[in-house]
Amino acid sequence: MVDLRVIRVGIEVSGQIRWYEGLRVKASGTKKANPTQNECTVTLTGLSTDVRDYLLTETSPFNSNKTPKRLYVDAGRVSTGVFRLFYGDIESAEPGLPPDVDVIIKAKTGSAQKGNIVAIDGQALVRLQSLAQQVASRLGLTLNFQATDKNIGNFAFTGSALHLVNKLQEAGGVRAFVDDAELVVKDQDKALTGKTRILNMNSGLVGLPKITEKGVDVTFLIDGESALGGMLRLESKFNKAASGDYTIDQLKFDVASHEDPFFYVATCTRL
Repeated sequence: MVDLRVIRVGIEVSGQIRWYEGLRVKASGTKKANPTQNECTVTLTGLSTDVRDYLLTETSPFNSNKTPKRLYVDAGRVSTGVFRLFYGDIESAEPGLPPDVDVIIKAKTGSAQKGNIVAIDGQALVRLQSLAQQVASRLGLTLNFQATDKNIGNFAFTGSALHLVNKLQEAGGVRAFVDDAELVVKDQDKALTGKTRILNMNSGLVGLPKITEKGVDVTFLIDGESALGGMLRLESKFNKAASGDYTIDQLKFDVASHEDPFFYVATCTRL
């Protein structure tokens, strides 16, 4: 029996989310385990004229309503349900070329924070976890702290809230990044606990893993278990040298409702 894929897209305007499911959808993007913004591009086909006009109007830079407009992309299978593939702030929406009646939406994590100037006064000593919680609160995120706690001296910051994550990473000597609505802080040489993806030819591996200078690049079917900063345990039958444990540093995703793509391409570092 074929386990059908599910892709749904949510558009949030003024706190109200409209969900679109059952349409022709394409979504692709990149998520990185560093302070770089995650990004996603979604193409929706088959929207009614009024819905299409609503999306293009509400997400226009000329719209007087300046509250953040957010994009949600969920993916999964009918048998297992959906998981959150991407969440971020919409930067642009534009119509596709005729005769297709498309809407192309581009979004990045944290874009609404670009113009938000924040200041954190210097403190003689502050614990890293406490500092990470301050940063998460300033950005409206939940905190997933899995780093070795330590004292940070004379931390001070004034500038765009979007650059707070990079400042935190530098000050703490850790890996800090935003994954959807979560600020993740972890030790550089460790994978997140409770986030392990066992990958082999029977669990979604596509093609052969490619060994790189630091680890591997590997393609596999989209799933809800793989996480930025989490562990990937690779079991390769045809390239046994690549088998082992890795940290996922980057996830590129490419999904489509009515075409072949439904894959992750992960860039991983050997543990």
